[in-house]
Amino acid sequence: MSYGDPNNPYGAPQGQPQQPQQPGYGYPQQQGQAPGYGYPQAPPVSYGGPAAPTTMPGSVNAAKVMMWVIVGLQVLGVAFFAFAAVALNAAKDDESLKDNTAFQDLVGQSTGVIWGYVVFGLAWLVFAAVLATKFKNGGNGARITILVFAIITAVLGIYPFILVGLVHTVLAILVAVFVGNANGKAWFNRPRY
Repeated sequence: MSYGDPNNPYGAPQGQPQQPQQPGYGYPQQQGQAPGYGYPQAPPVSYGGPAAPTTMPGSVNAAKVMMWVIVGLQVLGVAFFAFAAVALNAAKDDESLKDNTAFQDLVGQSTGVIWGYVVFGLAWLVFAAVLATKFKNGGNGARITILVFAIITAVLGIYPFILVGLVHTVLAILVAVFVGNANGKAWFNRPRY
């Protein structure tokens, strides 16, 4: 005799709908239990730390924007120094100053130093632009490199270019603080899939 057999004395009374039997070993299935077993599932494992951020924190995004501002300031600085070097070369070729050898020597040395600043500024500009692109996908190595870059930029902004470099210095200090804080650490150390 089966459960649906009308002659089964233990079956459902006639005329009432029968409920399908649940899978398992005779125990009803409860919320949160593994199918087929009478024990509840284990809760998800949490390792105690804060969850990794899924979107870039505001302070880290501000640091990224400041890095792009530093890149823009460096473009202006490189253009200014290149213009100054070209102007000094034009002054060196001036016929009225050809006889003044002290001026010619000073202009020659100054032009070489200024072109050196142009080359260094251009290299630093490219390095800053590459680091600014690393904010989205970079790991902890990128974070440390950005920190070192910002600290060196702040020092360079103080020494040779005190007035012009003041904005550069303030931005570099803020980049170092925002990348070095807990939000920056969490963002750059987040797991990548």
